[in-house]
Order: sequence, then C-alpha cells, then structure tokens
Amino acid sequence: MFHKVALVGATGAVGRIIIQLLQERNFPATDFKFLASARSAGNLITYADKEYTIEELTKDSFRDCDLVIASTPDETAAEFLPSAVEAGCKVIDESGYWRMNPEVALVVPEINPEAALNTTGIIASPNCSTTQMVVAMKPLHDVSPVKRVIVSTYQAVSGAGLQGTEDLVNGTKADLAGGTYNYQAFNHPIAFNAIPQIGREKEAGYTSEELKMVYETRKIFGDETIQVNPTCVRVPVANCHSETITVETERPISPEEARELFDAFPGIEVIDDTRNGKYPLPSICTGRDEVFIGRIRKDISHPNGLSFWCVSDNLRKGAATNAVQIAELLAAHQTEASAT
Repeated sequence: MFHKVALVGATGAVGRIIIQLLQERNFPATDFKFLASARSAGNLITYADKEYTIEELTKDSFRDCDLVIASTPDETAAEFLPSAVEAGCKVIDESGYWRMNPEVALVVPEINPEAALNTTGIIASPNCSTTQMVVAMKPLHDVSPVKRVIVSTYQAVSGAGLQGTEDLVNGTKADLAGGTYNYQAFNHPIAFNAIPQIGREKEAGYTSEELKMVYETRKIFGDETIQVNPTCVRVPVANCHSETITVETERPISPEEARELFDAFPGIEVIDDTRNGKYPLPSICTGRDEVFIGRIRKDISHPNGLSFWCVSDNLRKGAATNAVQIAELLAAHQTEASAT
C-alpha cells in the first residue's frame, strides 16, 4: 500500500477519469493529494467521501508523497516531475515528454509489466493511439512475431482535450445554423470534416503523432525491427479512437486463429459479426476500458497478412486506465515484496 498518492492535473479531462478509476477500483493508499495550476488551486474535490482542497503544483509538492500520477502538458512534466523523483516518488507520467528517454520505462501492463517493476523514477504511459494498437498486436506477436504494421487512425476530438470537444460541438452548431465558428484546437473545421494531420510535420512527411506510433511501438515490444507505417486522421467523433490495422506476421495467422487469440487475451473484447452488422463502434465503446476488435479478415494482398478494426476509449485505456493499471501493478509488487 502506498502512503500518499499525488495526482497532478486533477482538474483535466484525463485527471478526472483517473480520480474516478482510483475510487472505483479502491486503490490501496492511505491518503491523496490533488495538484493543478494556480487557476484551479483552492477549489474543493471529493474523494471517497472525504473533501480535499486542490493545491497549486510546485516543485515542493511531492515531499510527503511516495507515488505520483501526472496528466499534464509536456512542458509541465519536464519542469516538475524531476522534483518528484528527487523526493523519492515513483512517478507515472501521461505526457509525451519522457516516453522516448532511454532511461524511462514506457509501459503497457498487458505487454511489458516487467519494465515498470525494474525501473526507478519515471514510468511513461504511451500515446493513446499507440496503446490500443500494441494491445491488439500482443496476442498475435506472441505466437508469430509481427514484422510490419500498416495503420490508419480515426481519432476523436477528445484527444485534443476539452477544447477539442468544444470545437466539435460549437462548430457543428454553427455549421448547421449557416454561421461560422472560430476553431481553437484545430487548424481546420472539424465539423463534417476529416483532418489528415495530427501534430507537426516531421521527418519524411510524417507527423509527430504518426512517428510516436512508430518509435513507441518498438520501445514497448523491445524490438527495433518492427516496421510501422501510420497515417493519423482527426475525425468528427466525440470520443474513442478507431484504427484499421494490417499486420504482417512471421507465419500466417488465420482469422479463426486470430479470433481465438484475441478472445483469450486480457483487456480485449471481440465484436465480429459483419453479416449482422456487429463490430466495434465509438458510440458503444466509450466509457469502457477494453480494446475492442472486429472485422477480422485475411489480408488478400499478402500471404502473411491479417487485417482488423480496432476501437478504444482514448481517455480511458488510451490514457487514464493505463496509468491506473501501472499504479496497481506497482502496488501489487510492493505488497508482495513486503510479504517476503
């Protein structure tokens, strides 16, 4: 059991879900501290029937804590989280700042839990679009190593924060009324539209969001030979990222074998009945912690290829749930160590 857990970014979209999950799952800690910007400091928050005052995040915030879960912008993570490590805390970070640091573990508990247990300091949680893809890859990779992935994402506006959701709602209202709307989170209208760029343009014409999927996947699996070709698209969906994924494996995996592998894997739920119009949809997967898979079929262009459709709640498994699962992993390990 942890003594005191600090949640950084307590008032953000992901932070609120982390608080909800910690309560629902009865996370083992004797006390909590909720940290946010000066703008939110002083507000009250209720956790497990106890009222807490939100405190302003400073570099001295972590002195009485032993676990920190942070959901903040990159610059905040870079500035403040080293102070948490110096204070002796285990740190789980949702930002993108530390993910590719070679001294930082990048963890999805279903795939590489040992990375979280064998490190000190900061543990990074992957990008939301990466997380659902690697969970879907794992059962296949275990029986026949994945050599190549082609993935196209259809990413919800909630991935751009609360402002992204506001942009979709208000932009849609304005468009239907024949008016205009000044978008804040997106460079183009998102209402009735699709934007084939998420993040800044980087090397070879790929965006920062796309390259996260390449490099994070290799780091999580510990395999630099996995080839990933991503295209990331923002779509006018409120919540849940969807992905079309085609994998090339070392030996062929039939759709029937893949269904069995997916069905048996913790955290994956299969909905695959195209004849009756049943497959994962953002509207039915939102608010859930699983990675949903459907449209499982042979890649007719390659003998070792398999294609499928994948949907996951980007605010939950793509962010909050993964962080809480890492925290539970650490807590369980701590309990086992104490018992011995």
